[in-house]
Formats: sequence, C-alpha cells, structure tokens
Amino acid sequence: MAGKRITNPAGSTNSYRGDVLRVLGSLKVATADQIQRIGAPHLTHRHADKETPSKRKQARTASHTGALSDMRKHGLSENGGSTETGDTLRNLTPKGLEAASYELRRPATEMGSTARGAGSTGASHPMAVNETVIAMLRPQPDLARLADDPPHVRAAAQAVVDGPDGIGTIASYWTEVPLPATGTWNIPGKGGAQADLVLTAPQDGVPLLFIEVDNCHETAEELAAKLEKYARFFRRIAKDTDGRERPMWRTRWTAPQGWYGDTPHPPVLFVFNRLGERNPDRTVPRLQELTRHLWQGERQRGGHHLYDQKIPIIAVVLPNLQQYGPAGAVFLRFGRDHMQPLLDAIGNPRRDAADAREAEEARARQAEYQAQVQRAAQDQAAKKAAEREARRPVCTSCETKFTDKRWETAQATDWGTPTDSHPHLCDNCKHTAVANAHQADQQERPEPLPDWAQRKHFLRFTKRPRCPECKTPFTDERWQAVESAGGAESHPTWCENCVRKEEAYFNSQAYLDSFGPSAPSADQPSEVRRALSEPNAESPAEQAASRTWFSRFRG
Repeated sequence: MAGKRITNPAGSTNSYRGDVLRVLGSLKVATADQIQRIGAPHLTHRHADKETPSKRKQARTASHTGALSDMRKHGLSENGGSTETGDTLRNLTPKGLEAASYELRRPATEMGSTARGAGSTGASHPMAVNETVIAMLRPQPDLARLADDPPHVRAAAQAVVDGPDGIGTIASYWTEVPLPATGTWNIPGKGGAQADLVLTAPQDGVPLLFIEVDNCHETAEELAAKLEKYARFFRRIAKDTDGRERPMWRTRWTAPQGWYGDTPHPPVLFVFNRLGERNPDRTVPRLQELTRHLWQGERQRGGHHLYDQKIPIIAVVLPNLQQYGPAGAVFLRFGRDHMQPLLDAIGNPRRDAADAREAEEARARQAEYQAQVQRAAQDQAAKKAAEREARRPVCTSCETKFTDKRWETAQATDWGTPTDSHPHLCDNCKHTAVANAHQADQQERPEPLPDWAQRKHFLRFTKRPRCPECKTPFTDERWQAVESAGGAESHPTWCENCVRKEEAYFNSQAYLDSFGPSAPSADQPSEVRRALSEPNAESPAEQAASRTWFSRFRG
C-alpha cells in the first residue's frame, strides 16, 4: 500500500483514472461532477444522507477528484479554469490525450486539441455540449456495486435502470470535429464547418448523427449559414482508398447507402439550451423557412416523402432531452408537424410503412398468382384424367373397366402387334377364357386337366423354358409333359431331342464295346447299364444331375 501511495498519493484506482481518460478524451473539457456522472453513475445515488447538496456532490465526486489529482501529478491532466457556478474545469495534456487514445481505441491523430483556455470565459458552450452527451447517454448505474447500500439507494438506482435506454457509450461521441469543405481532414480549409458533436452508434440504430448545441445566442440566419456549410461538406466528393470517388464523409464514417433515388445526407440535430436572449420557439420556424431547400423532400403517392440528397434536420430543447431522453417524443423534424422519438425523427417511418405495405401487397399478389397456377394445373390434370378415363377399355365379357396395369399389358406395341392373347378381356375373364380353352382341348380325353392347366394364374407362353444344352425353346407338348410329370422326369430341363440323343448313345453298340468284357448286358435298361458302368455306381438321378459332358456327343 505504501508503494501505491507514493505513485498515486491521492489513492486513486485504475478504474477511476480510466474514467477520467475516457471522458476527457471524448469531451476535451469537463468537471469532476460530469466525469463521475458519466464514468461511475452508481455513485450518484450514494451519500444521500449528507446535509447539503454541496456536501453530497463533494462526497460522490471524491474518487474522481483524487484520480484527477494523481493524473495531474503525472502530467496527464490539468486544471483549465472554472465554470460560472464555480466548478473546476479539467482537461488533458498532450501526454494525457495520447493515453486517452488507448482507452478510447482511437488514433492519436483524431484525438483533437487539449482545449486549453476553454474555461477562461466560463465554458458555457462546452458545458452545454457535455450535458447534451449525458442526456443522450443516460448512464445507468451498476446495481452490483450497490448491493451493500441501503434499500432506498438501490430503489433509486433501479428506477434509473428501468427507464428508457440511452444511445451509445462515451466512446461513441466525438467533439469539435472539423468538416472541411476545402482542404484536408488534418488541415481544413476555409468555408467548412465544425461539428460540436458527432455520434456513431450503429448498435443503437444511429449510424451517424451530427449534433449542434446552441445556447440561444445565434440568430436563425447564422444557424442557416452553418447548415449551408454542412451541405457543402456533404456534397464534397473525394477519392477513397479503392480508387473510387464517393462523398468525403463516407471515407471516415460508415452509414447505410439508402435506396436508389432516396439517399439522404446524414442527419443534423440542433439542441437548444436557452441561456441567451433568443427564443427557440421563434428561431426554429424561421430556420425552417431559410433552409427549406436543404431538407424538403418530394412527396410520393403513398403519402411519404423521398429525401434524396437532402439533410434531415431535427430540433430539440435540452431540458426536454434531459427529462425524456432519446426515446421521448420531444424531437421535431423539419417539415413534420408532430414530435417524435429520435430514431423516428432521423428516419422515415412513413416510407418504411409504405415499403411494408408494398411488400405485403407483392406477397399477396405472388400468393394469388401461385394459387391461380396451382388451380390451372389441377384443372389441367383433372381434364387429362377425365379424358384418359374416357379412353379406358372395358372388358367385353363382364363390362368391367380395365385396371391401369391390365390396360398397359393389353396395349399393342409400337408396330401395332398385340402383346396379349386376350386384349379385350380383363384379368379374371382372360384367366377363365384360357382355362376354358384348355378344357375344350381336353374334352376328348377322359382324364381331367393337369394341375398346370388348372392354375388360373398360369398364362400360356409367358415363361416358355429353354433347353440349357441346345438353347431350343420347349414345344407345347414337351412343356406339358414336364409340367404333368411333377418332378418324375429324368431330364426336366432338356428338350426332347437332347433326351433322345442321350438315350441313343447309351443304347449304341459303340458305348457297350467301350467297356470290353465287363460291358453291361444289352437287355438291361439304359438307366441300369449307365448306373452299372459308372465307377462310383451313382444313382441315375445323381448321374443325370452331374453329367455335363454330354454336349460333346451332340451334333
């Protein structure tokens, strides 16, 4: 602890010194009270038991005051005069700006000046700018850091947390930013403007917003001249790093491109802080008339406007902004007759609603078109089905309509040749006709029809067997003989010629002479002689199944 006291005699922590760097790096000049309200808003709800407001203020700003004292010892900050209410103004030194660039993650070349001498006249304008930032930020306290505080302190902090959110963080705000109509960013030329505040908070719906704070000392004509400088800057074209020319402001900031034919310039917000003799209620109407050519849009048939190459100009009074925040309906967009929240004022809600209606109508038209196409397809399919059903054949016997499978089977080939023996009969009638035909063929014979002829699923000539030896199709007689034998046939897969050739060979004298003295007797049947002549004495059925050499004797 002793070492820390030597380095930071006031006992400040890294957290509070970081608050000072971030706030002064963005605002350039501020009081300890403003630094505390932005950097540590939970302290605002403490020390409510102090007797006077000054003592409460002194107690809640003590931590940041100590941090400023230690930073002044290290040459990072300095006192820069006092406000009209007696508060000491603080600003950073060049060394402090360099340290703040690391806290804000900004290039050191974009940190701006040190704002020395801003407090020589009370710094009323910088204080109004700072109060505008606080009103836009609406810093919310960290409830975890108030866990040990009394219930009324936590309740007051909870009420702030439950209120409307602000926009961005302290790093989202830039002060005293030059807008060069001529020259460069670092060395602006004559005829340009300087924005009091630039807000970049795309995460909160505000990608880019320029803010001008007026203490009601300037006339409407002076404010209109400032807007003309804004217009000159917005119209300036510069070559970007990719070699393409685009508006100069887009080379530094990012914003949506907008629609074709509706690409407005970035919006400008006027915050009126009524300290001077000018009345905003009179200044704003006059300013609208003087700058109509800068902001007036083109009315469309849908009731909305297009603001191509126009500047959205919005006005608000600082007390209303402090009370209601950016979400309150206290912002007046030039050309509109009612107050709106900030996001609606800088946007185009009527255009969004018109686009939504148009998209919904397009979806409805697309859905109706798809329904019409589907109905037409269904009608066409129904018509084709009806035409096909009208062409469906009818059995000439039972007058039953053909099934799809039977219709396909009974159709003729491409050459007009029928592929079915009874193309005009259904399956049942065809089977009956085939069976009747066989019965008619067997009427002269007393024996009943064989099993193969009685099977109604049997279709003649559909699976005619072929001899595996000579590849000859079976004749009807051979097929019937094999079917009626029921497995007793010695060679059920051979044709009649192959069977006869085998029998002739085993009955031939040449076959008997090949065995010499042990030849079988010629009076024995060929099956017996063949069985006796085999070395292994296999059965005739086994020999017939295994005999594949017979093919060499044919021919």
